Amino acid sequence: MLHSSAWSAAARDVDVRDLVPPDWRHDSPPAERLAVAQAVAATAPLVSAGTAGPVLATLAGLAAVDVALARTVEPHLDALGILAQAGIDAPEGSTWGVFAAEAPGVRVTAELTDDGLAVLSGTKPWCSLASSLSHALVTAHVGEERQLFAVGLRQSGVTVHDEAWVARAMPDVPSGPVDLDTVRATPVGAPGWYLSRPGFAWGGIGVAACWWGGAVGLARELRSLAASRPDSELLQAALGATVADLADAEDALADAAARIDAAAGTDSAGVGVDWSFEAQVVRSRVRRAVDAVRQRVVATIGPAPLTADPAVAARVADLELYVLQDHGARDLARVGRAVLDRGGVAW
Repeated sequence: MLHSSAWSAAARDVDVRDLVPPDWRHDSPPAERLAVAQAVAATAPLVSAGTAGPVLATLAGLAAVDVALARTVEPHLDALGILAQAGIDAPEGSTWGVFAAEAPGVRVTAELTDDGLAVLSGTKPWCSLASSLSHALVTAHVGEERQLFAVGLRQSGVTVHDEAWVARAMPDVPSGPVDLDTVRATPVGAPGWYLSRPGFAWGGIGVAACWWGGAVGLARELRSLAASRPDSELLQAALGATVADLADAEDALADAAARIDAAAGTDSAGVGVDWSFEAQVVRSRVRRAVDAVRQRVVATIGPAPLTADPAVAARVADLELYVLQDHGARDLARVGRAVLDRGGVAW
């Protein structure tokens, strides 16, 4: 299906069955998902120029098993990769999230201290699994810029609001706000470093790989139904359209992985590429395909699996919510503005 030998080789080498327990359930508790995250981190490479293919393939494979599992693993791997880029070791046995979202009316500010650390205060929105994690990377405002900090979430002054998470999707991945009251933290990189490095965009492509893997899991449901009704041309047509949509999104991810890995061994490591633009185009392509697959599969398989099969119902709901990390028309507008301002397309 793919035209990228780098992605194809990576996908062949990745077998997530070695990472996920054979009796895995879609409603496994956060502790079990985090145990898988630690197992993946112990065996899989962190995303960088030269490793993008296997990392994206691993995330997609996990999402094909369980969307919420990939939603847990992806930020843990992202945080470990960020720490590695900054030359900071993660504590043994730690579990990580990345809390970088902003929202109107709330913010976290940092005051640097004489001992090289910082004190963080304020409210951070959208903090996934904060009550289950040991640590998180948190962005905070330092003057006019944002800087990244490593925060131990089990210290006094950290108040997690899981009760604010009322979503029916991913109920075991609560993403409510966290209040920080003079919480000690360690700077990770200089102000502005977190958002300006190529790895920020690469992490966004990793999230898109999770979306694609989640859609593959849904497509497998459609394939099974079509196989059980070999005389149904309607099912075959739906399956054919799904194959085409997934191939388009897969090619976007494969091309992105190849471009990231092409920077391996160079001093620039992708510097000079407009990775923000490139990543958003990939994310928009993948989201468009994933939305089409989800809507088609739901319309084709009918209500029975959605009302009688908890795993299918969870996958549909989880995937619908997960892709909303992409902001749809607003993110497409950013792409359009970038083209008007500085080009970036062949035509």
